[in-house]
Amino acid sequence: MRFPEAKLCLSGSASTVRDIDFVGPSRLDDFITNTEADLVMNGAAGSGGLRPSLAALSSGKNLALANKESVVMAWPLLAELSRSKGGKILPVDSEHAALFQLIATIGAAEIDELIITASGGAFRDRDLPELVQMSPDEAASHPNWNMGRKITIDSSTMANKGLEVIEASRFFGIESQRVRVLIHPQSLVHSLVRTRDGSLYAQISAPDMRLPIQNALTWPSCIPCPYGRLDLAGCTLEFREPQRDRYPLLGLAYDALAAGEGATIAYNAADEVAVAAFESSNIGYTDIAKVVERTLESGWPSRARELESIFEIDGHAREAAAAVVREIEC
Repeated sequence: MRFPEAKLCLSGSASTVRDIDFVGPSRLDDFITNTEADLVMNGAAGSGGLRPSLAALSSGKNLALANKESVVMAWPLLAELSRSKGGKILPVDSEHAALFQLIATIGAAEIDELIITASGGAFRDRDLPELVQMSPDEAASHPNWNMGRKITIDSSTMANKGLEVIEASRFFGIESQRVRVLIHPQSLVHSLVRTRDGSLYAQISAPDMRLPIQNALTWPSCIPCPYGRLDLAGCTLEFREPQRDRYPLLGLAYDALAAGEGATIAYNAADEVAVAAFESSNIGYTDIAKVVERTLESGWPSRARELESIFEIDGHAREAAAAVVREIEC
């Protein structure tokens, strides 16, 4: 991760003004810890977002979280810091922000099932035999959202949805078999919940990330805004099951979640290595899932509750994934 130089001016009394420079990633935790703020929003991509999440919660601040890897890698640590330090964790990913609102409105005791929607990514309608030939630029072209390259490629493979399944199960404390994914090409319904009587409740809005960001910034209040307003007249809402052979990484995420905390750390690490190799044209598009699957076969601890062990597992998984990449290259 690269961070620009940041300069924070802290004012005390009228006669005391001091400047503190925070330069580079090694000082990011200091910046978060030593800045007076009620809330920190973490929108970093990838595993590099974990330390900022921990720093925010360790300093007692609320955490508006768009970095799903923090939950995938270290949910027990985040949850314990939230309890002990008093900072709330507020989801900002559109799917989890929608679930957060729905559950808060309906009540957790009434929820039977969580349903996360997915666009299906760039290749949702391509013939399966064509996928082996897809390029990084094609995979990084999202039909609905304007996102970074890595997360857009993850959208095409549904690895990002796999991470979101893990996040939803852990964040909301619900078994993986009660977390479902549906492809919804229009990206207007961001998530649904099914209550015990079988009814479905949905959060529906235009695909505009400013809405969940504002809701996190103003929580627990809900204030007027122009973002995400949608007129359903003329809209078509389509839903379909994701195909396992088209999106093997989604099934692997459920397998990792069932295997435990070490496996979900390895899942994320292997995907990051595989996508980087794909971007460098060292492996093909369909090889991304192969790298993750073979990495998970190594076997990983069911529990990882210490930061040192979390990063140790992450490092070993990256080494294992890199070895698979080298085998595929040969």
